[in-house]
Amino acid sequence: MADALETNERRLRRLQQMRRTGSVTNASEALGGIWKAGKKPDSIVLRSALLRADGERSRLTKLVLPRGIALRFYLLALFEAQCRLDTGGLWQNVRRLKGAESWSTLVAIDGTYDTASGGYDAALQNMPPDLRGSASAEKRWRTRKLEDLRLRQVKGALRTLEELGHEDALVSMPRGARGQRLYEDFSLMEEGGRGDMPTPDFYTVPVRSSAARTITLPKDFFLKGWIQVLNPSEVATWLILRWMSQWAPRKHRVSGVFLTTRPRMQAFGLRDDAWEDGCQRLLEFGLIRHAEPPEGLKAALDAIADPVITALFSQPTRVRQPYQPHFWQMTDDGLAENAMQALDRELTHRREALADAAMKRVQHDPERLADHAPTDE
Repeated sequence: MADALETNERRLRRLQQMRRTGSVTNASEALGGIWKAGKKPDSIVLRSALLRADGERSRLTKLVLPRGIALRFYLLALFEAQCRLDTGGLWQNVRRLKGAESWSTLVAIDGTYDTASGGYDAALQNMPPDLRGSASAEKRWRTRKLEDLRLRQVKGALRTLEELGHEDALVSMPRGARGQRLYEDFSLMEEGGRGDMPTPDFYTVPVRSSAARTITLPKDFFLKGWIQVLNPSEVATWLILRWMSQWAPRKHRVSGVFLTTRPRMQAFGLRDDAWEDGCQRLLEFGLIRHAEPPEGLKAALDAIADPVITALFSQPTRVRQPYQPHFWQMTDDGLAENAMQALDRELTHRREALADAAMKRVQHDPERLADHAPTDE
């Protein structure tokens, strides 16, 4: 309970700081400018190879990290590519990493939080004394520090995407004379990774195909700020549910889709805690909803003709304890809401619910009550 309260509070704090600095608003406006000036796609096409596990984990789940923006940056790069290029177009970098209309402007961050002071003013510690006291000078100083931090985040994302492994790398970077990475000259790889051939699988805009090969992501996921505020595990969960809903549209529409531990690990490599927490948060944020399950598991499987999907959505034949998975349906209407406002509302509600639950636990815990009971003298 304490961990949940702390995690929720930290997330609210970061969200509120991004509101104060306009970080999400600015990034969303930058993405909107790219969309309006480009081909205005209604959805972004994603090759499903990003999701599929090869061994224990998929490229997607390797990017479910507690820190960094690697998964976010890769999806932003696909959005930028499909706004700019025709289907089949070969991606080439046309943006700098920092400055106006750069990659850094597409990323929202909260900044550096100073635990000792309990605030975000640590950036002012190294500010020249002669500039202190001027509101405009302090604002410019904070803005510059935030720009520097965004650049470090972008470079960190590029390193993470390159270090997924020789065949799985989602970007590649040439090296300079001293072996240093030339970040500005990075190349984007297809969702299946660099590949094992001498010529890398450079990114090209995919043709929309069957859900076995591609899935679509609505433009509002990018333009309304959701990509900026969802955690990597939530994004991964949302992508997997979206893939399932498009691969089995009739089942999704009639009874919802579900996924149990063993097939989830085998197909995607996403662990229980990431999946369960991701589903719960997506439910609270209005991006998925509970579906009424069919009458019995057989009815669910009978609704699926594809034997691969039947195996994927089936429960294990032997389980230690009875388990009925949740049935989910996507709610794309939720994407139309401003992500900042939606998360602020729901995280505030969750803070209140967690605080109430903690108070009730104290009130109904005999040992804790005994610790606080008055003693006889």
